[in-house]
Amino acid sequence: MAINLEKGQRVNVNIPNFVVGLGWDANQSSTGTDFDLDASVFILGENKKILADEYFVFYNNLHSPDGAIKHTGDNLTGEGAGDDEQIKVDLSKINPSATEICIVVTIHNADERRQNFGQIRNSFIRIFNSDTNEEILKYELEEDFSIETAVEFGRIYKRGTEWKFEAVGVGERGGLENYLQKYS
Repeated sequence: MAINLEKGQRVNVNIPNFVVGLGWDANQSSTGTDFDLDASVFILGENKKILADEYFVFYNNLHSPDGAIKHTGDNLTGEGAGDDEQIKVDLSKINPSATEICIVVTIHNADERRQNFGQIRNSFIRIFNSDTNEEILKYELEEDFSIETAVEFGRIYKRGTEWKFEAVGVGERGGLENYLQKYS
């Protein structure tokens, strides 16, 4: 049975292979322009910086060089039920220098489209077993991000020899560029 998390809660990730599913819906009262949300992954070391440029996984770099993280591709519309984008994780392959996997969702061209996460609803991040499809955990973002154009949905981090998931739910204005500056 899946664990439903609240912002800030943490839980152990006890399996090495799993899928991170991310989902969202755009409100009907949009700006008249289609929404294009993008999931990105930053694989960080102890210094909270990306291990190397190739450890920034997104729609133009679909996998990490160690083979541990694989983005399944960009969903340009977000339409339909279930996950809008997925990231496959194999912690048995992760670079030994990696201590954190930060999962961020941004709105593509948010400023020019006059869009923000306040116009998005039903946002969630979930982790499920890739072998059985059993959902392990889920975090539904409840906040009204009225000016934010990027949100860190969650992070997977290493403590000792164990990996844990934290429901983050923190938004930023400035989009993907802010995260690239923060983690580079």
